[in-house]
Amino acid sequence: MSTPVNATDATFDAEVLQAPGTVVVDFWAEWCGPCRQMAPILDEIAHAHPELKVVKVDVDENQDTAMRYRITGIPAFKIFQDGQEVGEIIGSMPKHIFESQLAPYLD
Repeated sequence: MSTPVNATDATFDAEVLQAPGTVVVDFWAEWCGPCRQMAPILDEIAHAHPELKVVKVDVDENQDTAMRYRITGIPAFKIFQDGQEVGEIIGSMPKHIFESQLAPYLD
């Protein structure tokens, strides 16, 4: 069972780029309603897929990382495999749709 991890500008490289396997990075903000809708969905997916690491980055508190990955709207999800960005999912959606978009990156 996996639990989402919070990352900052200072810890992003260690939490994401140096992590083995698949990492989903959730770029979000406290004031964002669609982000709050996606939070329990990400928690469920993290618990259902222990091989998947879920990392949350608050864009208001970590603007350098948000700019580095060209985040212009939230929620935005970047998928990394062995430190390389391999995909992106944008927006709030039902769990089954999010899982279907994430499926190609899961073992």
